Formats: sequence, C-alpha cells, structure tokens
Amino acid sequence: MDTISITNPDVVSEPSIRAEKAVAAVELPTYLYATVLASFSIMIGLIWDISWHTSIGRDGLLSAPHLAIYFGGVLAGIFSGIRVLKISFAGTELQKQESLSFWGIFRGSLGALFCIWGAFAMLTSAPFDDWWHNTYGLDVTILSPPHTVLLLGMLTIQFGAMITVLSVKNRMKAANQINPKVENRLRLFFALSAGFVLCMLFSIASEFLDRHDMHNALFYQVSSLIFPLLLVAVSIAAPGKWGATLAATVYTLFMAAMVWVLPLFPAEPLLGPVLNPITTFQAFKFPLLLIFPAIAIDLITQRVNKNPWLTSLLYAIAFLVTLFVFQYPFGDFLMSEAARNWFFGTESWYFGADPNWQYRFAYGPWMEASASVMIQGLGIALVIGYLSARLSMRWGKWMQSIMR
Repeated sequence: MDTISITNPDVVSEPSIRAEKAVAAVELPTYLYATVLASFSIMIGLIWDISWHTSIGRDGLLSAPHLAIYFGGVLAGIFSGIRVLKISFAGTELQKQESLSFWGIFRGSLGALFCIWGAFAMLTSAPFDDWWHNTYGLDVTILSPPHTVLLLGMLTIQFGAMITVLSVKNRMKAANQINPKVENRLRLFFALSAGFVLCMLFSIASEFLDRHDMHNALFYQVSSLIFPLLLVAVSIAAPGKWGATLAATVYTLFMAAMVWVLPLFPAEPLLGPVLNPITTFQAFKFPLLLIFPAIAIDLITQRVNKNPWLTSLLYAIAFLVTLFVFQYPFGDFLMSEAARNWFFGTESWYFGADPNWQYRFAYGPWMEASASVMIQGLGIALVIGYLSARLSMRWGKWMQSIMR
C-alpha cells in the first residue's frame, strides 16, 4: 500500500522555529566577542592617553593611545553595523522578531545600536579634540568638551557590550537551554564588560577620587553617586551570583595592571615648563578598594528580595560604610613611605607639578574634614547613595528582561 505524505506548512514551521530558537539561544554571535574586545581596547587607550598627557604633554590626532581608542570604536561600530545589515536584509524571521526596528528600514539588537551610536560619537569627537588642542593647547581637565563627547561615546559602546551579553543570556534562559560552558563564557564576558564600565566611571570622576581626597566628604559623596548606580544593577542582572564582585575584580586588576605596566616604557615631556623631569610614563591612579563594597552588595542581592525601598537603603548603607572603613585608612597608607613603589605607583607625578610640594605625600589642612563635617558629609552621601541604589535597582530589573 502506497503511503501518501501530506505536508502542513503550519505544522512543519512550528518545530522548525523552536529548533531555531534553541540554536540561537546557545550560539554566541561574533559581534559579542568584538564588542567586549572593543571595550577593552578603549580602556587601554583611555588610561594610556591620560598617562600620555601627564608624561609627555601634547599629543597628535593619531597618537598611539588615540589609535587604541579609535580601534575600539571602529571595531564595535563595524561588527555591530554588519550585524544590523545582516538581520535587516538577510536575517531569519526569528532574528527579526528578536530585534528592534529603527528608521523603518533597519533591524538590530539594542546592544548593537548602542555600539553604533557610540562609534559615531567617538569618531565625531576626534577632529573636535584636535581642533580644541590646536586652539587652546594642553587639556587641564578630563571633562573638556571634546573629551566629554568622546567619553559618552566610549561609555555607550561599553554599555552596548553589557546589553549584548545580557540579551544573549536572557534568550538562553527563556529557551531553557542549560549549557555550562556557554554560561561560564557569558559570565566572563559580562564581568569584563561591566568591569570596563566601572573603569570608565572611575576615570571620568577621577578628579574627585584622588588619594588626596580620601579624607574629604566629597570623595564619598561622588563615590555614592556613581558606583552603586552600576554595581547594584550589575549585581541584580548578572548571569551569576557575584556580578558586582566580579566586575569590581576586573576593575581592580585592570587599573592595577595599568599602574604596573605604563612606567616600564620611556617617555619625556615635550611641553614646558618641566618642573618634574621624568624619563618614563607616569602611572594613573591605583584602584579604589571597591571590591569590598561590591561583595557587600552581592550578599544583599542574594539574601534580600522584599521591599525595594528598604533594600535600596541597605545597599546604600553597605556601600558607604564598607567603602569608608576600607578606603579612609588606605588613604593614609597611600601617603606613607610604604606605598612609594612600583606596585602602588604613588611616586608618579605630573611633569608640570613641583615634585617638592610639601603635600605631595601628606594631607593638607584643607584636605581633611573635621569629624563634624565628615559626619554631615557622610549623611549627604548616604542620601545620594540611597537614590542611586533605588534607580539602579530599577535599571537592574530592566536589564534582567532584555531580550533584544
């Protein structure tokens, strides 16, 4: 007896789509690797560029640190752009459903769009920065107008890297795919991308976070504003239980490595006056002890899941108290003779600053807040941290649901 096969398109397509979803859920796209690498290159270029300014002075548009920064921006922009074009004009129905539509033509993931926007901002800032130097000379601040545009572009790319990792992770979870190897890789990529964002935030606010500032209330107010905003969200949205701790570990290792590596290379000032003759690159700042507040934040995330307002208060208290307990005495150590070595890098000094300044390794009277001023300042820092943590909780919950 002959067998007649009848094909129902609806019946066939449903398991086909399910199979496609299963494959997509565990497949790590190439642009994910590219965006994380781009974020890494950007951070190397940024810290190198800061060191270049304090060691050599004026740099050109195509200086080595700038090329590292531009490479990161171009890498993220190209790979994300290819991804968008592929999905828009040659993507499967599933890929299009999992993407966002913009301009009525293109479709792409949210992370890819952030990377593309960040790349455009970075490339726009390059000629602006060159014109600024030619017009006004050497930068005296990190947050000059062209640097602000550049930093926003870099931060957008780094945020795009985080979003890319999370969207892949969330699709894996929704598809009920358990692949320990891929999950471990995603956990690593998220720690790297979040850690580089933490490095960026530290660099942006570094003018308020120097070792000379650690006995001042403003140091803790600025820290309570920017660090819980990221660490709490990362702790909530991370693929594993120790999201904030891993991000802080990446930040610590990266910033410390830059302190150790840069002084190994020769550099001489090319601008005057040269008050502090140097022969090697001057290190940036030794990392803050953020790993201890990060551990406290992760412990709260693992144990408390009730009233969000109360939880935000716990986050703020844990961050501020832990940071103060560890960082305040560490400031004394960084000023001591024991820290004047290659490991902590406190001997690094701007070539245009007097190396014999009496407060180079000591706190001036205006740098140390009195007990009453410090208590009042810490109270303000607690309020700032509370609001920052509350906003971060909402951000973390949103990141938990990203699928595109």
